[in-house]
Amino acid sequence: MHHHPSQHMPGQAPHGEQSAENTLRLVAWETTRNCNLACVHCRASATCGPYTGELDTQAAFRLLDQIEQVGKPIIILTGGEPLLRADIFDIASYGNGKGLRMVMAVNGMLVTEQVAEKMARAGIQRISISLDGATAASHDAFRGVEGAFDGALRGIANAKAAGIAFQINTTITKSNLKQIPTILKLAEQLGAVAHHIFLLVPTGRGKYILDRAIDAQEYEETLNWFYDQRNKTSLQLKATCAPHYHRILRQRAKAEGQAVSFQSHGLDAVTRGCLAGSGFCFISHRGIVQPCGFLDLNCGDITKQSFTDVWHKSPNFQTLRDVHQLKGKCGLCEYRRVCGGCRARAHEASGDFMTAEPLCLYEPVVKA
Repeated sequence: MHHHPSQHMPGQAPHGEQSAENTLRLVAWETTRNCNLACVHCRASATCGPYTGELDTQAAFRLLDQIEQVGKPIIILTGGEPLLRADIFDIASYGNGKGLRMVMAVNGMLVTEQVAEKMARAGIQRISISLDGATAASHDAFRGVEGAFDGALRGIANAKAAGIAFQINTTITKSNLKQIPTILKLAEQLGAVAHHIFLLVPTGRGKYILDRAIDAQEYEETLNWFYDQRNKTSLQLKATCAPHYHRILRQRAKAEGQAVSFQSHGLDAVTRGCLAGSGFCFISHRGIVQPCGFLDLNCGDITKQSFTDVWHKSPNFQTLRDVHQLKGKCGLCEYRRVCGGCRARAHEASGDFMTAEPLCLYEPVVKA
């Protein structure tokens, strides 16, 4: 599972070379590529391994030491299925001891009562569990394993009993688009703290289900519906891999005669759409640093250089941080600072990660 259970929190900027815009807020770390599921949309094409070259426990501790030198981001322990890693709780405790906010992306099936208690003891502050269908039939078809839905619900119940906050993540495709309102209701009933929707990025196994990707019009409608839910639910709502939401939010607020502020729109008002390489990065199971899990771009190797070095000096990260280098209509767009377009979809479509986002209907108002 590759989702980012993110809760954007204002980060500290301990280094002069890191502007407020490039404060490291989130690191998704693929602690293992082993997995007990074979989901149709998997970025990692993860299977039950074994995979070679994973960072050992000491290397994992060193990585957390180096990340802490850059800032105090949220660390998302992801995979594969991170619970298949024997030392995962040692890693979580170590990060927690350094004052890093440790969260975990799991599929729920392995979250027994004992595992949930271990998570709580290790200082896991939140977990994300994916529900990609509102029913067992639809979720299990997506996850490639019968019993995945019931397993996820059992995992949620165990996490809740152990006092661990959880969020529901949903990857939106044509096959579940109509079920999104029901999944949001289910998340509320289960007692989730948040519902994060993800727009499919066609990489890994996700490439082969492009016929299930929603089109730009459906994308626009879904994000407008999501905006409408803000005041109807107590859940934190976040659209991920959907940078246009930050444009839509401003268009809608303007139409309603509202100013966009932290008070009115929460963290969505102070963060931007695509955070790849500026507020977020991904570290693969072998220690390769990428802008995000979907943008397969080697920006450094932490088995050969320090994370601090990679974060501050990677040429690809420097490029991603400079909105003036965006091309096509993204480069002209008046929302480029708040949206930025999905750099992974651009790369997948054109081979160049700075070209225009292919799944956007909006035509910029070009000032003469």
